[in-house]
Amino acid sequence: MKYKQDIIINKPVDEVVALFDNPDNLKKWQPELVSFEHLSGEEGQPGAKSKIVYLMGKRKCEMVETIETRDLPQEFSGTYETKGVFNRIENHFKAVGSDQTHWSTTNEFTFTSFGMKLMGFFMKKAFPKQTMKYMQQFKSFAEQE
Repeated sequence: MKYKQDIIINKPVDEVVALFDNPDNLKKWQPELVSFEHLSGEEGQPGAKSKIVYLMGKRKCEMVETIETRDLPQEFSGTYETKGVFNRIENHFKAVGSDQTHWSTTNEFTFTSFGMKLMGFFMKKAFPKQTMKYMQQFKSFAEQE
């Protein structure tokens, strides 16, 4: 499953990227985040791995992030792996005038277990909806900073 989402943030691109690129800010716009732990590689650079834990309802979801591309402000991409799911996300940032930023994401999910394939099929609208929720939460956070 692959989809793209876009949002305009009312802040200059350099400020948006600085907020996005700081892992200390994650909990400020991802309230479900429990922890973010660096595992290996140079932090924030291609090849670096981190363990990310979210609380989704009453269920804990652990995933491993691997940074693929860090060419900010243009692109930040990585993969996110958890049991039964492989997710690749490309984030692109582009200035719109001097005081707005266009943020686009391309998300590609591959389901590797039968149960997750079923869930992906029956809940395919939930994935873009969740992505947009996080983008809107980041937009609100960034515009208040």
